[in-house]
Amino acid sequence: MLDVIDCYNRGGIIAYPTEAVFGLGCDPDNSLAIQKLLAVKNRSPDKGLILLAASYAQLLPYIDDSLIPDEKLQQIISMWPNGVTQLLPVKAGVSNLLSGKFSTLAVRITDQPDVVALCNSVGKPIVSTSANQAGNTPANIWQNIDIDLIKQIDFIIKGQTLGYTQPSRIIDALTGKVVRP
Repeated sequence: MLDVIDCYNRGGIIAYPTEAVFGLGCDPDNSLAIQKLLAVKNRSPDKGLILLAASYAQLLPYIDDSLIPDEKLQQIISMWPNGVTQLLPVKAGVSNLLSGKFSTLAVRITDQPDVVALCNSVGKPIVSTSANQAGNTPANIWQNIDIDLIKQIDFIIKGQTLGYTQPSRIIDALTGKVVRP
């Protein structure tokens, strides 16, 4: 685990298993790493990215939970951990490389053991986007990551996904609107 922590702290791009597919990620507080990740993916910065965390507390530096009504907060937390990504109000000052053109930030608490261990080791979330070039099929095992991507990845956690058959559902936590089924 030490090598992946060093890679994360140095701004490296990490491939890792999520609930359904392999993800690519980096330190959400390292703008150069996020820019590199977007370039590797050929992904528009307007789209925003997901943050994966081991706990709700790890998300607090990135979301403005003062804008979440108390009655909604319990509902939001009760949906995790699992393959549900929720859009929550982004905290002022958070990089728009994470939120894209939106006033919300896509976040998910996971129980994938490798991701939980990494997030707990570094004390914060990891950026998450699928391990594929934009428009291509995401890899569900690390051996299926495109060779051109592998050449640009700094570290691969060779664990297993949780076996979900679909990428995470994305919902707006405050309105309940399903953005991705």
